[in-house]
Amino acid sequence: MDRLLAMEMFVRVVETGSFSKAAREFNTTQPTVTKQLAATEARLGARLLNRNTRGVGLTEAGALYYEKCKSIVRDAQEAEGIVRTRQSRAQGLLRIGTSTAFGRRVVVPLALEFMSRHPQVQVDLSFDDRYVDLVAQGIDVAIRMGRLADSSLGARFLGLNPWVIVAAPAYLRKHGQPKKPQELSAHMALIYSSVVGDDVWQLRSQRGTAVSVPVTARLRSNNVSAVLAAARAGLGIALIPRYVAQDSLVGGQVVALLPDHGLAEQEIHAVFPSPKLVPGKVSSFVAFLQGRFDARWWEA
Repeated sequence: MDRLLAMEMFVRVVETGSFSKAAREFNTTQPTVTKQLAATEARLGARLLNRNTRGVGLTEAGALYYEKCKSIVRDAQEAEGIVRTRQSRAQGLLRIGTSTAFGRRVVVPLALEFMSRHPQVQVDLSFDDRYVDLVAQGIDVAIRMGRLADSSLGARFLGLNPWVIVAAPAYLRKHGQPKKPQELSAHMALIYSSVVGDDVWQLRSQRGTAVSVPVTARLRSNNVSAVLAAARAGLGIALIPRYVAQDSLVGGQVVALLPDHGLAEQEIHAVFPSPKLVPGKVSSFVAFLQGRFDARWWEA
C-alpha cells in the first residue's frame, strides 16, 4: 500500500476515533486498516496511537505525525482537485495546429469565437502545411484534411471539404470554356502542388463514373492562395478548395466550370494526441467545431 494512502487512513482513524469507521470510508476491512497502521509504526519506529476499549488516542509522536499528515493529505487533495477541474473545464493554453490557407480563412475566426466564449482559454495557433508530430510539437488539437491513417491519435470527424474548378471570365473569353472533362487537357492548369496526384484531376459524371484527366501546369505552387491569384489574373484553370474560391466566385472574379461533374471531397478531422483522458479545453473546442462544417459551410 502506498505511503500517501497510509497517511490518509491514519488521519481518518484519528478524526473518526475508530478503525472500523475509517475502514468503511476506504471500502476495506478493519483488520486491513489496523495492519496498515502497525506497518507505519514499524517503519517509523514509534508508537502513534494508544488503543483501548474506549477508542484511540494520540501519543506525543502521533500528534506531531498527525499534523504533518493532515497537511500533506490536504495538499494532495487540492492538487488533484486542480487537475480534475482543469481536465473538466475549458481553461488554460490551447495549442491549435492547422494548414496555412484553411487556418487563416476558416480556423482563425472560429478560434476567436471560441476564445470569446471561454475567457479562461488562451490560444497558440500555428500554421504548417505538413503533417507535424502532435506530441513532439506540443499540439493539443490539429485540424487536418483527408483520410486519416490508422494511429493512436484521437480524432473526430467534422465534415467534408469540397473542391471546385475555376477560371477567370477573361481567360474563358480568350481560350474558350471546357464543356467536357477531357477538354481540360487542352488548357493551362494552375496546380496546387500539396495535393497528391496533382497532375491528374479526378472528376465524376452525374452517373458516378470516374474520369481521370491529365493536365499541363502553367503554374505550380504549394500555396493555394497563389493558385487562386493566378486564376483571378486569367493565367489558367485551377482546381482548388471551395472555401478558398468562395469570395471570388461571389464577386465574379472567377466562375465555376463543369458544375455537372463532381470532384473529390476531403474529410475534415479534429485530431489530438490521445483518445483517452482528453483535456477539457480540447474536448470543448472539438465540440464547438462539430456542426460548423455541415452542408455549404463555406458560405458562412
